[in-house]
Amino acid sequence: MDAAAERDFREYVAARYPALVRAGYLLCGDQAEDLVQNALAKTYLAWHRIRRDTADQYVRRIMHNEFVSSRRRHWWREIPTGRVAERPHTPAAPDDVGRVAERDALFRALRALPARQRAAVVLRHYEDLSEAQTAEILGCSVGTVKSLTARGLGQLRGVLPVPREEQEVRHG
Repeated sequence: MDAAAERDFREYVAARYPALVRAGYLLCGDQAEDLVQNALAKTYLAWHRIRRDTADQYVRRIMHNEFVSSRRRHWWREIPTGRVAERPHTPAAPDDVGRVAERDALFRALRALPARQRAAVVLRHYEDLSEAQTAEILGCSVGTVKSLTARGLGQLRGVLPVPREEQEVRHG
């Protein structure tokens, strides 16, 4: 890769890495950074033939494929642990506790969805991609994206608590 392309890739990574990790976290949890690193390594190898306006789509497609493939791998290749590395403790403000609990409930509900439904929901509603963009990334039709998203959202609605604001509107 020439120096200009190398600089262009580094700028892309610096600008997009946080958003890619957030999306990766919704897909696979604590392995999000590994997922993004693998996707960016593959992207680096193909950078010379990727159009810059479609780079995000290319990386997301790799992330989705890696995520789905990892779900199919045999258990002896990787064993995720239930323990998170130690982090310094900072007390949470009372308002933060509720938001953390809501995010945790959403994350747990997302983790319970099948891989393709989860990917469709994350791409459509977190990444705010169109149905056509999501279909291209998932390698399926727009109708399949609609179906996957509808089923995924239906499952989420069935297990997530109704937000306080909606309860007040319904009962008020």
